[in-house]
Amino acid sequence: MAETPKTDGAPAPTPDQEVRRLYEEAETRMARAAERVVSRDSFGELLAMVTENTVALVRIGNEAMDLVLRNLRIASRQDINRLTRALGRTEDKLEQVLQEVEGLRDQIETSSNGRGSRAPAGGGGSSGSGTRRRSSRGSSSS
Repeated sequence: MAETPKTDGAPAPTPDQEVRRLYEEAETRMARAAERVVSRDSFGELLAMVTENTVALVRIGNEAMDLVLRNLRIASRQDINRLTRALGRTEDKLEQVLQEVEGLRDQIETSSNGRGSRAPAGGGGSSGSGTRRRSSRGSSSS
């Protein structure tokens, strides 16, 4: 298997050059083949079907995981979101109740101070009632 010398006078390609040429030729052929495949309508249909199936599998997986969590009685993301909303509503209602209670407490203090029966002896005026309110709040909560 002796090599026949080239008669055109060009030097023989090195193995590196030959590999590079073969790689570029294979790449060109693959690019043409890929373009032919992608340009067909059937490729678009296939891509749409694969996408639909992937979305369906993800949905089935999520539903299965929710079912597993529900059966294990572990809170799912939906449960936590629902509890978060309920907690927010409860906090809002509690804040409204607290404001009403403070308003009623102020009315009671104003009406009792207006009669003069519970006014502080030191002549502290309104600042004394504010101090008294804070101390009564502290004692009632403990």
